[in-house]
Order: sequence, then C-alpha cells, then structure tokens
Amino acid sequence: MIEWNEDQIALREGLDAWHEALSADHVENDEDGTFSWEKWKLVKESGILSLPFDERWGGLGQDLLTMMYVLEGLGEGCRDGGLCFSVTTSICSLGIPLEKFGSAALKDKYLPRITSGDAIGAHAISEPSGGSAALQMKTRADRDGDEFVLHGSKTFVSNGPIADLFMVYARTHPDGGPLGVTAFLVERDTPGFEIGNPIKKMGLRTSPLSELFFDECRIPATQVVGRVGGGFLVLDHVMKREILFSFIVNVGEMQHRLDRCIDYATKRTQFGKPISTYQSIANKIVDMKIRLETSRKWLYDTAERLLRGQNVTTDMAVAKLLTSEANLASSLAAVQIFGGNGYMAEYGLEKDVRNAVAGTIYSGTNEIQYNRIASMLGL
Repeated sequence: MIEWNEDQIALREGLDAWHEALSADHVENDEDGTFSWEKWKLVKESGILSLPFDERWGGLGQDLLTMMYVLEGLGEGCRDGGLCFSVTTSICSLGIPLEKFGSAALKDKYLPRITSGDAIGAHAISEPSGGSAALQMKTRADRDGDEFVLHGSKTFVSNGPIADLFMVYARTHPDGGPLGVTAFLVERDTPGFEIGNPIKKMGLRTSPLSELFFDECRIPATQVVGRVGGGFLVLDHVMKREILFSFIVNVGEMQHRLDRCIDYATKRTQFGKPISTYQSIANKIVDMKIRLETSRKWLYDTAERLLRGQNVTTDMAVAKLLTSEANLASSLAAVQIFGGNGYMAEYGLEKDVRNAVAGTIYSGTNEIQYNRIASMLGL
C-alpha cells in the first residue's frame, strides 16, 4: 500500500475544483459525439497536462506514481470519460516519448506546446489490415536525402480529428522486423498528410477518432524520434505508460461507481426494505469492491516494478486484462443495481458500459494480452 505524501494529495485534491465543469453535459455531449473545446481550455488551466514533464519545458516534474495518483482522481471526479481519454492520449502518445527519445531541438520546439495543452497529441499505429499486429504495418517511410517520404494509412487514431502533432510509426526497412520501424513526429498541416473525418463509435464518443492518410508526405529526417529503426523501443515505452495512465483513470471511475451504487442501494427500497439488504445486490457491490482493489493494486505494483527496472511484460498484460474486465463487469453491475433507471441514458450508467467495452480492445486487445502472458509462461 502506497502512503501518499501531502504534496501528492494536494496535487490530486487541486483538481477537485475542476471536476464539475469538466463533467458538465457529459450525457448530452456523449449523445452528440462532440469534443468540447471549452472543456479542453479547462483541462489546460488545470495544469494536469504538465505534470509528468520536466520544468525546463513548462512541466511540473512529477514521477510516474504521482501522475497515476492524480489521474485516478480525474477518473473519480470527471464523468466525461472521452475527455479523460483524450487527456491521457495526448500525454502518452506524444509528450512522453518525445521527452524520452526526442532530440534537444524537437523537445525545445514541441514539448512546451504539449505541456501547456496548446497542442494536442496523437499517435498512429494501427492500420486497416493490421489491427493488433502492429509490427506488420504496411505504411512505409522511404529515405530521400535529408527527408523521409511517407506512404500509407492508419486507422483507430484517437484524437486524430483534433490533434496538432502526431507520432507516426512507419516501416523504414522492408525486412527489419522490430528493427524496421521508425517513429516520426508529424505536424498536422504537413503536405501529403490528410486526416479523415471523425468515425462514429460505440463509446468514448467525446474523444474523436479518425483515419490518417499519407501520400508523398515528406518529413525531414530531423523529425525522427529516437533513431531510425528504433521505433519499437519508442512504442514499447509508450504502451507501458498508456496502460498505466488510461487504466488508472478507469480505477477512479470504478471507485465513483462503487460509491454511487452503495448510496443508491441503501436508499432505494423494494418490498419494504433497502435493496442493499438483499444478498443478490450486496454480492454485486462486494464484487465491485474486490475488482476495484485488485485492479488498483496491480496497476500501482506494476508501476513500482517498472520504476525499479524490472521486466513487467507479464505484469502489464495482467494489469490491463484485470482492469479492463473489472471495469466492464463493474459497469454492468451498476446497471443491474439501478434496474430500469440504470438502463436510461440520463443516469450515465449505460454510457459507462459502452466506454468500458473499449478498454478490452485498445492498448492491445485482451486476446493479445492472453497470448503475451502465455508466451511468457513458455506456452
């Protein structure tokens, strides 16, 4: 059990003043599938985007565990799950790898824009024919002197319609396997780069998603993040933080949902007594508590092991599996506990179900996580 210090608690509690405004009209915005620029202004003002980055680029220099602790609070207090997802995407997809692997010139040019929220980040990995087989990508980047020329397309790009900066992964060697992929930082208005229209989706609707297209898109070699052929190292670093950051937000959401269900079950009466006195309801709530605490422990324990430099391949897969499935089970249980009310859109619980389904798919589908764990077991 981590004992949070006063500074960490103050950072998390400092977001409390923003939660109501960030949650405003979350049901209506989800129904419309709209990204709120007004809410993004509030996100910028809150300072949460700057937390994990060094002070020289306008950041607050907070460590991994502190960042997760604050994001857990965001998940607990903000009911706009899509907005939370756009926040973690911008931080993880572009800011985190840029600070770790980018050249000094790239950091100086772009990191202040990411930490302030003036630029929104996205990353482009998946392709229409590839899905979770990221290393089999067909998008290629051909060297031409001091430039690379990108050809191909990407799909399922969260923040795509609104992003200013993109971390694009492309093949730079046809037979290089993991060593044949390179990460490029691409600006939105680069000639030959086209952003598709927003794609309608089941959940997380306030976090827009699109395809990307590259046709003779010329990128200066100075825009390579890391080294040529080192894109897999960049991607591995990104995916670990993406799992820890996005799913600790889910832990906060599960905490809010648990508290809400306890309050409802103790006040709602059927046949003359609170429904919480019925074992079928009480057991659902107990299961919600167990899944919540198990997910929370796995995520923080995995983060601590990562900080110690240990191999967390299995831990990361288990944490992702547990949390995504716990979040989905928790959201379904909440609908059942609220009964007919839970099925109504105005209560926001059916939205939670749709959002939770996404967690079993993004950051590597749960089927891929099972395969990864099996491989680590020598199966």
